[in-house]
Amino acid sequence: MKAKIVYASMTGNDEDMADMLEEDLQDYGFDVDSSDVSFTDATDYEDADLCIFITYTYGEGKMTDELVDFYEQLKELDLSGKYFAVMGSGDRTYGEHFCENVFDYQKAFIACGAKEITAPVTIENAPDEDDIDAIDNAAKEMNEKLG
Repeated sequence: MKAKIVYASMTGNDEDMADMLEEDLQDYGFDVDSSDVSFTDATDYEDADLCIFITYTYGEGKMTDELVDFYEQLKELDLSGKYFAVMGSGDRTYGEHFCENVFDYQKAFIACGAKEITAPVTIENAPDEDDIDAIDNAAKEMNEKLG
């Protein structure tokens, strides 16, 4: 089973999440490829069975240029028959905008025809022990459904 993880990380928190998830999925026997959004084309998802996007939400939910570019590419794809998961970090001081980009990408994957495999994992800032458990549990759920 091929998994493609694309992450966007301003502070390193989301890259850490991607690294944790990659290790978990590899432990379950997935063939995982991870890359930074700046060096990835959304069409890379076409070669994967499981498409994962991990992003930060900056401020009041406005996407940075790198996120907008990838988002626009993603919306053009047909990912029918594929599974997806989204994760990301944000800051609760922004209220209703907390992890807004995670949910924007969730909607984009659904619009592309992909099937959500697990609920979004959202964390505040850097992953703590509970967040690591949530990432581990998401990987376990992915494995149970696809492994």
